[in-house]
Amino acid sequence: MKKIQIINGPNLNLLGKREPSVYGSCSFDMYLVELKAEYPLLQIDYFQSNIEGELIDVIQTVGFDYDGIILNAGAYTHTSIALHDAIRSIQTPVIEVHISNVHARESFRHTSMLSAACKGVILGFGLDSYRLAIEAFIK
Repeated sequence: MKKIQIINGPNLNLLGKREPSVYGSCSFDMYLVELKAEYPLLQIDYFQSNIEGELIDVIQTVGFDYDGIILNAGAYTHTSIALHDAIRSIQTPVIEVHISNVHARESFRHTSMLSAACKGVILGFGLDSYRLAIEAFIK
C-alpha cells in the first residue's frame, strides 16, 4: 500500500470558512473523506499546522518512509527557506500544491521558495489540486 502524507500550512485549517470565493466552501476534513474514499488502496495521512517548525518536523518524520508528500505550505511558500531545506533533506518526493492560482493573485504570491526543491507544482484547481497530486504519485 502506497503511503501519501498531505501537509497543510497556516490558515488552511479555516478552509470552508476563509474567503470562500478564493478557497471554496468545503472544509479540508470533508474533502479528505472524499479523497480516502476515492483511493481506498492508498494510506493517506493528513497534518495541518500554523507553525513552520511543526511542518518541518512532519516532513522530516515521513520523508524517508512515505511514497509521496503533498505540501500546501500556505503563505510559508513565499518566505520559508527552512521548508525548502527540509524538502531537500529528505528522500520522499514532494509535490507543492495550491488551491488558488497564485499567479493570478497579489504579486508577493508569485514567488515560491519551495518549487525548486519539489518534484512538481499543481495550482489553481481548487481542492482538486490535491487529487491531481495523488494521481501524479500513482503514475
